[in-house]
Amino acid sequence: MTAVNEKAARELLAFYQEAGVDTAMAETPVDRLADQPITAAMPQPAAPAAPSARGPAPVVRTITSSDLAGGGRTPPPSPEAAVMAAREAARTAANLDELRAILDRFEGCALRATATQLVFARGNPQARVMLIGEAPGYEEDKSGLPFVGRSGQLLDRMLAAIGLDERSVYIANIVPWRPPGNRTPTPQESAICLPFIMRQIELADPDLLVCLGNPSTQTLLNTREGITRTRGRWFPFHTGTREIRAMPTYHPAFLLRGPLNKRLAWRDLMAIKRALQT
Repeated sequence: MTAVNEKAARELLAFYQEAGVDTAMAETPVDRLADQPITAAMPQPAAPAAPSARGPAPVVRTITSSDLAGGGRTPPPSPEAAVMAAREAARTAANLDELRAILDRFEGCALRATATQLVFARGNPQARVMLIGEAPGYEEDKSGLPFVGRSGQLLDRMLAAIGLDERSVYIANIVPWRPPGNRTPTPQESAICLPFIMRQIELADPDLLVCLGNPSTQTLLNTREGITRTRGRWFPFHTGTREIRAMPTYHPAFLLRGPLNKRLAWRDLMAIKRALQT
């Protein structure tokens, strides 16, 4: 292999790893959710045999996955039941440490089974500004901290431009577990995790809330408008104890893909800076 080909192969493997690919698969696709037949050897009922026979030979019987239902496993809760369980669990948290411990034990969201660890928050819980994104990525899943990859580094530079750092902001995500392959969380996954982030906001009690990207904005502000229409505008947000102001802005990952939008994000940052000075 030439040096050029080796470099290309390493870059491709790095891309796959960043995308969440960590298992080698066969060349032919397999639908693992289909009702696949399973071949098993089943003993034949006893029958009279000649004295010299060694015993009945096993026969092959095809078993489908429906035959395996009721094998003693507890079925996962329905989405509605999981949301109700999340509400009850989040309500019992008296502080952020308790909320983190509750989330760490919560089994109502299937994402925790594929993620490496819980990604709860970073920064200062007593800060006046709280920023909320969508879900952790590859680097966040490894470190257990939100916004530490490329988009997180850009976010840190954006905040530094208006005089903010990790001591003056509190950062979290709607969904605290990384979705496989960095895919977008489903509406059901976001709905299950919503009671926890709402309780996290209530316990942190910031003065300003910044929604990073469209999923965070639509989930927290209950709007169907796109981020290009909502960014830069102040919205009322009730934390559970009081009403504060919330502003949507572009997610740093979006700005990495479209640098021309940084000028609009800069306007949003300046509006946040002015709000902190009043």
